[in-house]
Amino acid sequence: MERRLWACIRRLAPLSPRFVSVTHGAGGSTRNSTQASVLRLQQKTNLVPAAHLTCMGASREEVDDIARQYWEAGIRHIVALRGDPPAGGAGYTPHPDGYAYASDLVAGLRRIADFEISVAAYPEGHPAALSPEADLDNLKRKLDAGATRAITQYFFEASTYLRFLDRCLAAGITAPIIPGIMPVSDYDQIAQFSKMCGITVPSWLTHLFEETSGNPELRRTIGSLVAVEQIRALQARGVNEFHVSTLNRPDLSYAIAHILGARPTGSLKQADSSGQQDKTDD
Repeated sequence: MERRLWACIRRLAPLSPRFVSVTHGAGGSTRNSTQASVLRLQQKTNLVPAAHLTCMGASREEVDDIARQYWEAGIRHIVALRGDPPAGGAGYTPHPDGYAYASDLVAGLRRIADFEISVAAYPEGHPAALSPEADLDNLKRKLDAGATRAITQYFFEASTYLRFLDRCLAAGITAPIIPGIMPVSDYDQIAQFSKMCGITVPSWLTHLFEETSGNPELRRTIGSLVAVEQIRALQARGVNEFHVSTLNRPDLSYAIAHILGARPTGSLKQADSSGQQDKTDD
């Protein structure tokens, strides 16, 4: 996993993404290795790292200490999330001495330093939300607490994002809402995860991946073209920023960027070993 992470970084760094977000496991299970990865990215490369920071499994004092270490190291971008409970957990339970929700974490980060703060948004609603309206209210609380932007959960229909954007504007949300793009290389895995998260997998996407299970190259080709068409459809409506989930599989993301006209413009200063279970998104 360590080699895979840095192979991904070396492959995608020349495309000069605006930032690279580094995630960690459910329940904060890889928080330490995530922190090490972010710091090495800052020290050893010319990329701009955005560190995921969650409320799960840590007290306010511990989370604040990590945030201060990031600021002192020159990390200016935090992706502030409530976080997911560990696999098999009985649901979300706030740490007794921790930040209860992402909006609390955003407010806490604002008290520490002038971070650039991204938060999550859910075009089809968070699975635990009581209603679409309650979910939108929660997004507004995070932005009102001081978040800079929202990055959406992935979706497959451009209209899903555009309807959500209209609802955000109607609710008085004017901060940037960056669409999350998930290139599909393993259809079965994505279909299963989407079902768990309440994300609609359209029938046309299922049809495209029929009878491809034994042909990974064809699957990658389909996945890249689907993502490209999705991005082009949004670009036609004036959307020009995208958050692409790489899952440490750089070739698909690189192909998508190439088809869309991006070409290498930068280089990696230096890359050494890094965190063991982290993933990068560009």
